[in-house]
Amino acid sequence: MNLHAKLCSLEAQGRGIRVGLIGAGKFGSMFVSQCLRTPGLQLAAIADLSLGNAEAAFTVAGHPAEMVSRRNIEDAVREGRIGLTEYPLDLIRSPFVDIVVEATGDPLAGARHALECFRFRKHVLMVNVEADALVGPALAAEAKRAGVIYSLAYGDQPALICEMVDWARASGFHVVAAGKGTKHRPHYHNSTPDTVWEHYSLTPQQARLGRLNPRMFNSFLDGTKSALEMASVANATGLDAPVDGLEFPACGAGDLAERLRPRDNGDMPAGTGRVEVVSSVLDDGSEVADHLRWGVFTVFEAPSDYVARCFGEYGISTDVSGRFGCTYKPFHFIGLELGISVAHMALRNEPTGAPMRFGADVVAVAKRDLAAGEILDGEGGFCVWGKLTTAARSVEMGYLPIALARNVRLRTPVAQGHNLRLSDIELPTHCPVIELRRNLERQVRPRGVPKTALPQEAGWLRNAAPAPESR
Repeated sequence: MNLHAKLCSLEAQGRGIRVGLIGAGKFGSMFVSQCLRTPGLQLAAIADLSLGNAEAAFTVAGHPAEMVSRRNIEDAVREGRIGLTEYPLDLIRSPFVDIVVEATGDPLAGARHALECFRFRKHVLMVNVEADALVGPALAAEAKRAGVIYSLAYGDQPALICEMVDWARASGFHVVAAGKGTKHRPHYHNSTPDTVWEHYSLTPQQARLGRLNPRMFNSFLDGTKSALEMASVANATGLDAPVDGLEFPACGAGDLAERLRPRDNGDMPAGTGRVEVVSSVLDDGSEVADHLRWGVFTVFEAPSDYVARCFGEYGISTDVSGRFGCTYKPFHFIGLELGISVAHMALRNEPTGAPMRFGADVVAVAKRDLAAGEILDGEGGFCVWGKLTTAARSVEMGYLPIALARNVRLRTPVAQGHNLRLSDIELPTHCPVIELRRNLERQVRPRGVPKTALPQEAGWLRNAAPAPESR
């Protein structure tokens, strides 16, 4: 509760936490807006494939364009300006950057940037949930070996959920469910970038004015982003992932404890904790009362009759038994509150959530009948959406991670609604990130399954596409 005081103390000493941002999209622009208004934070540089995007991050946030410079980072910082570069590695290697915010959204590039950060002893704030869901536990282990911090991004829902789970557990409660809200109906799984804006009641023109990426917002709509975020939460908290995808029950804040308390029905056995996403709309399209479309929540169990009685006495929302309570936050501030992560890392040497195991994975599912020879277009596109499952199930079945379902050619046809497998695609060329994935998959390989039977031993993990620098 004293982060602001500590940041002000840094500012008074003429010091600052030096941050570099890779990726100047919507999240990056929101961070730029507040970073430059927060004492003790110093934005040293921005890397983006488009320097125009990097400059726009300032103008849309209301900052003067003369604050930035296209000169090299070192010269810009010495002039008291913010350096712009098209090359993320220049930012990562700069001696004027201590913490790197990775916000590209490209899983292979994001993981590659993180590895380079660790080589140069830089802390990593991973906004890129795609990279975290693919190899986050391995990146966290690499960061520990390098003596730096790997952290989820405060402001994004996964870190906020992790905070709520930690609060509940530190208060002595057993967490039975945690997650977030979103707008979801079953047919959204088949949404494409061509249909996405009608579901948000926006015109393409309005979306362009807001610098909104149709693929990114389609990933939110078709369920992929929810799956990726819940994979990150499951891996960071130890909560279980469902074997066959999120259920997206339509549920308001007042019904969370009743709807998400454990039941001995096989899907939700009593005594376990799981991740879930609740929908803000009913099947008929009408809005759920008191919905949590932009919120986060946790459901927890009273450890005694006395505590259950206290729940009732203090107005805590519970299930009908009074035994299971919940707490929630109806909103999140996205990049506007990312500075909380920066402060935690620099001042307390702590992440705001970080993976501790490989328990959940997100696999690619066909949005339509896919023909042999087609090139998959990845997250938020026209071909596939991402479904949450357990890491053990994903590895056992040889499923294709959604993060690796872009710019690869199908070898075999796949029917709509079916999970894709690694054996369905043509193997791309080498990438060091894949070795991280290989090590993760070894951790959950089912007993009795010979190594040669698994896709990663058949050549996939020795052959992965080179990632672009950023996007």
